[in-house]
Amino acid sequence: MPFIGNQPAESYASFETETFSVSATTNYTLSHAVTNENEIRLVINGVVQQPGSGKAYTASGTTLTLSSATASGDSMYAVYLGRALQTVNPPAASVGNSQTAPTIITGQTAETSIATDDTVLIHDTSAGALRKMTRANFVSGVGGANTPSFLASLSANQTINNATYTKIQLDNEVLDTDNCYDNSTNYRFTPTTAGYYYLFASGRLDSGGGNTPHRHQIRKNNNSVSQIQAEWSSVTATQYIVSGLHYANGSSDYFEYFVRQDTGGNHAFNGGTWDSSGEIARFGAFKIIT
Repeated sequence: MPFIGNQPAESYASFETETFSVSATTNYTLSHAVTNENEIRLVINGVVQQPGSGKAYTASGTTLTLSSATASGDSMYAVYLGRALQTVNPPAASVGNSQTAPTIITGQTAETSIATDDTVLIHDTSAGALRKMTRANFVSGVGGANTPSFLASLSANQTINNATYTKIQLDNEVLDTDNCYDNSTNYRFTPTTAGYYYLFASGRLDSGGGNTPHRHQIRKNNNSVSQIQAEWSSVTATQYIVSGLHYANGSSDYFEYFVRQDTGGNHAFNGGTWDSSGEIARFGAFKIIT
């Protein structure tokens, strides 16, 4: 027979049933609450019973009351007429935007931040299904974060003795994501996650050095791994930067910033700010995502 509309999907429906352990009593407990006896069909020994007061049975809530007690050898079951169980699913690709409520997405606005335990949806191509994943696991799966990372500066001038490598005591902690930089005792960065780190240090010696050399080093476990050597081209102070990419084992490896000058006497390594534009001396690092 012709019809208008979508092709009906084949489906099967059945009504939920409950079988009772029968004893010589008139009172039984239903697994599901009902409004009255008309919502169930009661069958005893293969005979459908008539519902209603003064008839075979009554029901309210989960209480089933028989007008006459059953015998221990009787069989009895109930059919819940109001609890149809179906195996129907919408046809594939049949649900569109117009079939979903606008409140299906909370807020319906674009989020500007995401919490660590928030979940994101991903499509599993091997299983052909949508799955959810926490932000923390998602970030880990795509490479992780650039942490641990830190940035420290020198709050005041520090004296550099002649012809001696001196550790720069960068005491002002600007950033330290994982509490890996010691800004009070050792003035060193000890990353707690294994991997490659980009390290950089920047500073200047006070003017007046003439054409004498000076060196800037980044040391790993007290061994130089990045270094620059320069000479004052005049008596004017110049800012220098040393940097490098180095591996840390995530436990015992550490990094420090050293400076040496050969003017023949002590010299000042500048701390504080320069023209109010920022710190003169800096030492920092961040983990490389691999």
